[in-house]
Amino acid sequence: MSWLKKLVIILLSCLTLGVLSIGITYLVLKNDLPSVETLKDVRLQTPMRVFSQDGELISQFGEKRRIPLKLNEMPPMLIKAVLATEDSRFYQHPGIDLIGVMRAATVVATTGDYSQGASTITQQLARLFFLSREKKIIRKVKEAFLAIHIEELLSKDEILELYLNRIELGQRAFGVGAAAQVYFGKNIQDLTLSEIAIIAGLPQAPSVLNPVRSPSRARARRNIVLGRMLAEKYITQQEYDDAIQAPIISKLHGAQVTASAPYLAEMVRQEVVARYGEEEAYSKGFQVFTTVDARQQTRAVNALQANLHAYDERHGFRGPLKTVWPAEKIVAADGSISFKEDKRLSDEAILAYLDEQDAIEKLQPAVVTQVQAQSAEVMLSGGRKIELAWDGLKWARAYISNERQGNAPATAGQILSPGMLIYVREQEGQWRLSQLPQASSALVALNPKDGAIRALVGGYSFSQTQFNRVTQANRQVGSNIKPFIYSAALEHGYTLASVINDAPIHEWDEGSGQAWRPKNSPEEYDGPIRLREALAKSKNVVSVRLISGVGIDHTIDHLAKFGFHAKDLPRNQTLALGSASLTPLELVTGYAVFANGGYLVKPYVITKILDDQNNLIYEHQAVSVCDQCEQLTANTAAATSGDVQAVSNDAATETSAVAAEVTVTEPPKPTEQYAPRVISAQNAFLIAESMKSAIWGGPGWNGTAHKLKALKRRDVSGKTGTTNDVKDAWFSGFTPDLVITSWVGFDDSESVLGRSVTLGGESGATTALPSWQNFAELALENTPEQFPPTPTGIVSVRIDRKTGLLTQASDDSSEFEYFMQGTEPTQYADPVNPLQPDQQKPAEIDIFR
Repeated sequence: MSWLKKLVIILLSCLTLGVLSIGITYLVLKNDLPSVETLKDVRLQTPMRVFSQDGELISQFGEKRRIPLKLNEMPPMLIKAVLATEDSRFYQHPGIDLIGVMRAATVVATTGDYSQGASTITQQLARLFFLSREKKIIRKVKEAFLAIHIEELLSKDEILELYLNRIELGQRAFGVGAAAQVYFGKNIQDLTLSEIAIIAGLPQAPSVLNPVRSPSRARARRNIVLGRMLAEKYITQQEYDDAIQAPIISKLHGAQVTASAPYLAEMVRQEVVARYGEEEAYSKGFQVFTTVDARQQTRAVNALQANLHAYDERHGFRGPLKTVWPAEKIVAADGSISFKEDKRLSDEAILAYLDEQDAIEKLQPAVVTQVQAQSAEVMLSGGRKIELAWDGLKWARAYISNERQGNAPATAGQILSPGMLIYVREQEGQWRLSQLPQASSALVALNPKDGAIRALVGGYSFSQTQFNRVTQANRQVGSNIKPFIYSAALEHGYTLASVINDAPIHEWDEGSGQAWRPKNSPEEYDGPIRLREALAKSKNVVSVRLISGVGIDHTIDHLAKFGFHAKDLPRNQTLALGSASLTPLELVTGYAVFANGGYLVKPYVITKILDDQNNLIYEHQAVSVCDQCEQLTANTAAATSGDVQAVSNDAATETSAVAAEVTVTEPPKPTEQYAPRVISAQNAFLIAESMKSAIWGGPGWNGTAHKLKALKRRDVSGKTGTTNDVKDAWFSGFTPDLVITSWVGFDDSESVLGRSVTLGGESGATTALPSWQNFAELALENTPEQFPPTPTGIVSVRIDRKTGLLTQASDDSSEFEYFMQGTEPTQYADPVNPLQPDQQKPAEIDIFR
């Protein structure tokens, strides 16, 4: 009994000393321990995500990739895998695992090795948030105290959820949701058991165990995790066997972008960074919603790329990217072609070579393996072999220059040889020989009623160049400037029926000492021509004569109303030919004025920004068109004019009634939310109407945009644009609800697109209009034709097509034309069968009030 008593006393003393030591240690370290209260409201650093207006992901910005998830959103098998590997007694211990500590202490005592881990998930969480990774006793002690505090503060599920969202898993992926996306390109719910085990094994050493950097180490670690899961009876033997045999297939994936708008996303990034700074923009989990319609944006991208490929095919094949192995061409007496391939690579070597090549947008790298008479076999990355049929090859005349191509090929051997590295793309289910377009393009669409950008494509491939041609490319606009010049003319006494002489101009320029001879393109002249027809046919010399009639200063002052900077407009008559350089965004904003009835709207792309807790932190206040506000203002002004003031004192009742009426109709007070009117509704209406003739033309003549008749819409107004040297091609057009501008050219500003339209080459109608039309077909497909009410102050009278004067005829020699009231003609054209003055019929006239 004496021996047992002594032993108990010793044990109690040791326990007391242990408790005192822990207490003293806690008191010593207490002031150095961080407060874990912050974990109650922890904000994980999450990237900024950019969405379309309908919730499709456009882009993600931020150094750390993280997809925060609730615990119930994570696969139960993943949770079990992590627990089995990292902390199998997680739900039993109070924050520290004494069994694990004793095991680690035994290893240290016997071997001196401090690498043996004993940290629970709670301790790891404490280290992640509050401590360093250094392996020192004092850090482990702090870690233990913090873990106990955390267990008191948070539930087990809350701790596990924080850990699984916070843990670093390599390749800038933080949390299991991001790891699933980064390594496998999947939502976490779609992972296989093998992939789950790979992710669960990463916390030990994410930089060296991840499957991208070292598939072999990832496999070994995966197998350990699967073994632990089997031991814990989380999986069956069959599931274990199947997962062990699964191959390690992984590569780096970006965010799961579901709507391609990288140029617009970059605009958003710059605006958010300017507003909040880089640190907050990239780490606070902002959710930025934009004005873009995902479906329209996808169509815009496809339309632009397809149009550039069509342009590229018209100008010939520039040859292969490289020759992987030489194949000697043998031409037989009958002209047939065969190849000697003594240096041909094996399929395995070809596949390895292709794995090093990058796809660009829809262009897939491929190696030619066989060439037949009018087809070719090529191998794609991954080992797939496809056939290029003759329909996908026959376009490939040899490229000589943008203005010259070789003869049309008769056989595939004239185009390709085995061993060539080329690009191919799939179009309507068929593969085609292709190449990376050298020309550039831009397309932008916005809502003319408030400036909301609906689609924006700044180039063929953002991965190739981040230069956004919509906002950064200042290019000569060619004939796209003409509607604005005609608008200035209407303000200075001209009408759509005014007749101008479409004839060559020879004007002496004393400054240069030579004659200036502006020409039409094509170089055809119609003589006297009405303004409506001249605009529809894009007559250059008529625009020059209009500027001469209006005056260059008055013209520039008028153009400045559309948001164009006067300093960017040349103060000479070349302005009539489109020598001004503007961006597509500036141009589409100007055209919006015609589309919305005369108001200048400001383009915008961000509608709102939410924080990571879905709180609204920013909402755009659109500057929108408000015709009703303008009308109410006019009504109020009339009601409160001198007539009301003159009511006698005896008519108190009537005065009260008027005052009440004024109160009811009082418009909203002027604020910045309403767009300013910059031209009259009548002016905007007349230009929009005249631009419809560019599509529908007239008896015996076509407008430059007659291809758009295929849309079968009478509410579309449009204008082509081509610079004199064919370096830039444009098309701008609109309906009351959508305005779109398309541009095609070369980034170097020097290369020409091809031969002039006179020689059957490139032009706004040939080069820029197709992408506009392709996009508009989808953007307008569910929108019925719209014909807004004709503005007050517009009259319609029957005129003679040739002279623009009034007429009594009702045949094809006449048509109805719109005028601002008071500008309609008062004289008649010479009638075929003149009536006596007292027998003359009154002119047919409709007045819109």
